[in-house]
Amino acid sequence: MREELPTLRRWQTAGARIGLATVSSTSKSAPRGAGATLALHPDGDVLGSVSGGCVEGAVVEVATEVLETGVPQRVSYGISDDEAFAVGLTCGGTIEVFVRPVTSDVLDLDDLGARIDAEEPVAVATVIEHPGDHDAVGRSIVVGEDRVDGSVPDDRLTHAIVEGARGMLAQGATGLRHYGPHGERRMDEVTVLIESFAPRPRMLVFGAIDFAGAVASVGSFLGYHVTVCDARARFATPARFPDADEVVVEWPHRYLEAAAIDVRTAICVLTHDPKFDVPVLKVALQTDAGYIGVMGSRRTHDDRLARLREEGVDDDALARLRSPIGLDLGGRTPQETAIAIAAELIMLRQGGSGAALRQTDGPIHHDQQEIAPWSS
Repeated sequence: MREELPTLRRWQTAGARIGLATVSSTSKSAPRGAGATLALHPDGDVLGSVSGGCVEGAVVEVATEVLETGVPQRVSYGISDDEAFAVGLTCGGTIEVFVRPVTSDVLDLDDLGARIDAEEPVAVATVIEHPGDHDAVGRSIVVGEDRVDGSVPDDRLTHAIVEGARGMLAQGATGLRHYGPHGERRMDEVTVLIESFAPRPRMLVFGAIDFAGAVASVGSFLGYHVTVCDARARFATPARFPDADEVVVEWPHRYLEAAAIDVRTAICVLTHDPKFDVPVLKVALQTDAGYIGVMGSRRTHDDRLARLREEGVDDDALARLRSPIGLDLGGRTPQETAIAIAAELIMLRQGGSGAALRQTDGPIHHDQQEIAPWSS
């Protein structure tokens, strides 16, 4: 829902009651994952997607009915269903979608969007099944690290949902949790969809060169918070890097020593100059960054390794370097190189092989639980 929120906020601020359809679970080769959203405006405008086009028409029909009746619905489509084949879900997977009417008193999308824009970790927990309390179905609890908005009628269930939401938020995970009617952990009558909106992962681009502009652009497109850093003020300017969230004039290693780095962080060192590369890489290899890519030829890479060994960096740490940076796509331009770097990032985040799909077997979409930890 993150991508759709700017428009959803405008719709809700204008007073519209929105039909909101959210993927709650998937299996096999379903084209989109849990949390994918389609929204219907009362005027008929449609925003977003739950299946990449396979079942959108059918879901819009359900959303239209939900807006008319005000009653949420939980629907599913799978390749074995005649209805699924009729609406076009031919990918071999199954998806379950929860459709509900949303107004500001049910879920304040403007407040939610503002918190996400402020990079505040926040989760939305929505009851999608409760056989004993139909009024609870469709209710949402918005859970932050130190703030909770909303509740369900049972206080113990509310407490259990909040705890579960915070646990999933810490993992950056979206999916279903099951409880008893009073929050019992080993029961499953109540089903809750928890959508996590963790702060964007960081991409640190060192070296204010033309390749950095292309990498910053593709990093922003992929959802990273992008910082470009270089010690040369003449080159490190916002005008040269309009797609970066921030441009910093500082020696790269000094900036990195004070930066907040976690396992989701991608570090791209593009300077291919030893006086910049070696100090920043020495610091980078002491962090938890999930990706450390370095630009340069193979000869430059060999020289760089020798210099880092002289600085006391061991071979286990050096093995973390993705150098030369990116996948072998044959590209030459800054834009082509940025795509090769993006392809490597996606491969590592999503657990891909990097091979052409026609050369692989099995599901096209990987099981989210098998993805490397830094992708959450």
